[in-house]
Amino acid sequence: MVDDKSPEIEAAYLTGKLLLAMPGIGDPRFHHSVIFMCVHDEKGAMGLVINTEVPDVDFKQIIDNIGLNSNIEVDLDQLKMPVMSGGPVEGSRGFLLHSPEFTNKDTIKISPEFSLTGTTDALQEVVKGKGPDHALFILGYAGWGAGQLETELQQNAWLVLDPDPEIVFNHDTGAKWNLALNKMGLDPALLTTDTSGQA
Repeated sequence: MVDDKSPEIEAAYLTGKLLLAMPGIGDPRFHHSVIFMCVHDEKGAMGLVINTEVPDVDFKQIIDNIGLNSNIEVDLDQLKMPVMSGGPVEGSRGFLLHSPEFTNKDTIKISPEFSLTGTTDALQEVVKGKGPDHALFILGYAGWGAGQLETELQQNAWLVLDPDPEIVFNHDTGAKWNLALNKMGLDPALLTTDTSGQA
């Protein structure tokens, strides 16, 4: 019987990594996307786009809409937390991707530097000034079925790198793709648009 949890197989999974969309990815929804991978195993994968903002929506509107006004102790206009569009799946579902010093009963520790919380309790702490030091509020996510992401990787649709908090939580969301490529020592102008998987 094959052990599906062997170190070799687990090492191939990309939980906690960043995916950078290659220029020829072919899906305009992911043009120049930077995706933080929250889950990747034999059943599929789930990640959050961290460099695309939801147009015409700000964090204060989200808080107003879910009725957390009663205990606000911080100036949300000064919080400068953009609302990110995490992907095409479940666009009304919210996630807080954040630094690890904040935790509650629903927090998932993805890596030593990043955690994920998906409840309004976390937002309540943010508006009370007791939230994480660094965070992104994200609506929706990107999902892959079993083997789908592996196929896309073989087709050179994505680059993979270790996440850097200075990139993930950078306030200049539009610069993250270039910053990540620079970290890898790559010139965006030299990237091929060919995703056939052939050299």
